[in-house]
Amino acid sequence: MATSEPRATRAFYDAYLGMIIVFLSNKCMFGFPSEIGQGLAGASVKDLAEVEVTPSGQGLHWKTLDVDLSIPALMNGIFGTKKWMAELARKGGNSTSTAKSEAS
Repeated sequence: MATSEPRATRAFYDAYLGMIIVFLSNKCMFGFPSEIGQGLAGASVKDLAEVEVTPSGQGLHWKTLDVDLSIPALMNGIFGTKKWMAELARKGGNSTSTAKSEAS
């Protein structure tokens, strides 16, 4: 698995963008808004900055927040449990935009 799937090699919180940035072993990178990661919403900049890559490279860990997120899940757009994802979808469905107003 170590040779077939990219692993996280480094991660950090970019306060300007409000995003967790992850570097992968295949020289790619990805990021996601901290607010959509389960357990990260509303966390302080200091706490978000304490992100660590797990020894296997398969996860991210925030000791002070007691949060662990899976790299493969994050890369597949899964930012928490089914309940968390349902709540994100519900919030997204409640947002308004010009396109949504025109469509209804």
